[in-house]
Amino acid sequence: MKVGVPREIKTQEHRVGLTPMAVREYVAAGHQVVVQAGAGDGIGATNAAYAAAGARIVDTARNVFDAADMIVKVKEPQPAEWKMLREGQILFTYLHLAPDGEQAIGLLNSGCIAVAYETVTDNAGGLPLLAPMSEVAGRLAIEAAAFSLRKSNGGKGLLLGGVPGVPPARVVVIGGGVVGTQAARMAVGLGAEVTILDRSLPRLRQLDDMLAGRVRTRYSTAASIEEEVLAADAVIGAVLIPGASAPKVVTRKMLGQMRPRSVLVDVSIDQGGCFETSRATTHEEPTYEVDDIIHYCVANMPGAVPVTSSHALNHATLPFGLALAAEGEQALVRDPHLRHGLNIHRGRLTCLPVARALGLEYVSAELVLRI
Repeated sequence: MKVGVPREIKTQEHRVGLTPMAVREYVAAGHQVVVQAGAGDGIGATNAAYAAAGARIVDTARNVFDAADMIVKVKEPQPAEWKMLREGQILFTYLHLAPDGEQAIGLLNSGCIAVAYETVTDNAGGLPLLAPMSEVAGRLAIEAAAFSLRKSNGGKGLLLGGVPGVPPARVVVIGGGVVGTQAARMAVGLGAEVTILDRSLPRLRQLDDMLAGRVRTRYSTAASIEEEVLAADAVIGAVLIPGASAPKVVTRKMLGQMRPRSVLVDVSIDQGGCFETSRATTHEEPTYEVDDIIHYCVANMPGAVPVTSSHALNHATLPFGLALAAEGEQALVRDPHLRHGLNIHRGRLTCLPVARALGLEYVSAELVLRI
């Protein structure tokens, strides 16, 4: 199969769909790889490095899309990109369609076969292609909170870990999944006072054991969220419903009762955000204020550390990508976990949570693949 890697064009997105290491694996498996010139600049991977791995370097994204049977990216295709997709072409990338009806319609109209990293599953019920970026984003969320709390950046002037004789900041993490766990670990490591809320008691027990009692765990209800948020200096939104829009767990009304100049970091923003006042921002302008509360809602947080992120992502996506390259649609038929990643198939929407969020017609993956 011919596999294409275009340069990412989303604002301040420096990751790359395939690293030279991954390209070498595709080529060794008998595939042809076409890489847009400069695609790896953000991670220090030169055109020469890709050529040495066996890729053919082309000048434009159009050259990549025209030559490839499968496109491997990082972020969701932008309008200029989805217009280059064609009938039956495989797109393998993050999509996050639930809050993005325009993209969903664009992909439906293209006739492509879109497989989303964020809904591929594993035997343990996890999301193996979302996990590495969730790990990165969870750790970055605490860095973002610490940065935003500085007086020079508009915050209240509070050090997360405090110092002897001065209390540390109160950090509240809503959601005990991969993002929440990594955020809590980072916050605890910096000396903050940390509370994690989740709706799974078994998960709260795991977190208590994992973090050796260094965090407070609370069952997540509307009342407990409100109580914790109003007392917090920084709130990390790490709520995930796979494929679906994130629920709004912090309301506009709560903001007026929070401590002035506190910080909300919404890691769920890719799925629409879990704070009522969230709207996507970029690394160029990462924050804004509502009711004297600072919001950090960058939609591609791991893009700030593209070397770490690209390698971590490629390690996770490589076996799935190789399967798609080797078998095409048959890989989706054979592997139910990869099939869960199928969001769009030749003009039909095959992800139920996305269909519900957008009010569009749903057709099961099994039906379109004739399983």
